[in-house]
Amino acid sequence: MYPPERPLTETAHDRLETIAQHTDLGAGMQVAMKDLEIRGAGNLLGGEQSGHIEGVGFDLYVRLVGEAVAEFRGDQAPESVEMKVELPVDAHLPHDYVPGERLRLEAYRKIAEVTAEEGLQAVREELLDRYGPLPEPVENLLAVARLRIKARRAGLTDITLQGNLVRFGPVELPDSAQMRLKRLYPGSLVKPTVGTMLIPRPTTARVAGTPLRDQAILRWAEEVVDAVLGGSVAAAASVAHGAQAAAVGQPVGSAR
Repeated sequence: MYPPERPLTETAHDRLETIAQHTDLGAGMQVAMKDLEIRGAGNLLGGEQSGHIEGVGFDLYVRLVGEAVAEFRGDQAPESVEMKVELPVDAHLPHDYVPGERLRLEAYRKIAEVTAEEGLQAVREELLDRYGPLPEPVENLLAVARLRIKARRAGLTDITLQGNLVRFGPVELPDSAQMRLKRLYPGSLVKPTVGTMLIPRPTTARVAGTPLRDQAILRWAEEVVDAVLGGSVAAAASVAHGAQAAAVGQPVGSAR
């Protein structure tokens, strides 16, 4: 499509790469957005802004402009509390499943912005419709998003693997909840001064078991939130049943 003996400019290379990456039905909007980034949007809100758009990207630029306008008007947008989940989970969008960096970034953004189960289901259906059956890393990614939703509702901002313990915080457990925690998860620690609880890392069996990972540890973390912080009787019974199964050498997940 271009003379091979002529060197391409950076702008020309960007345009050809954009066309090559966005060949799906309905991708014209993404091509138009990239073209807008390359050419610049001209004057926006009274100033020459094309250089800023080129530097940060159109979507981010529009968001920054919106935040600046809201600040000027005195509108206070609700702050979104970051929910950190650092567990042994292989959760990502494979390159061969979602082709193109821009499409992957868009999908990651949609997943990160989900705040309810309905929104998560909508993202799942969109991925299924656009790219086909979800591979395991994508299922894990959606499971992480589901855990974040549940943890936020419980007031948590941190679920992190710390050596052989999993840290949940911040928490303020009454005496009854602390007794339930130690009964369901022997060896757990509560640190009121820093507002955290530490629970031994789960394994497939109490004796000679292997550490849980991926969706198994995510389901375990959800059970902790439900049984300890949510006070769910059903979740507590499921944990107790799983502990009994582990004691006789069955896999922990068999109780479910």
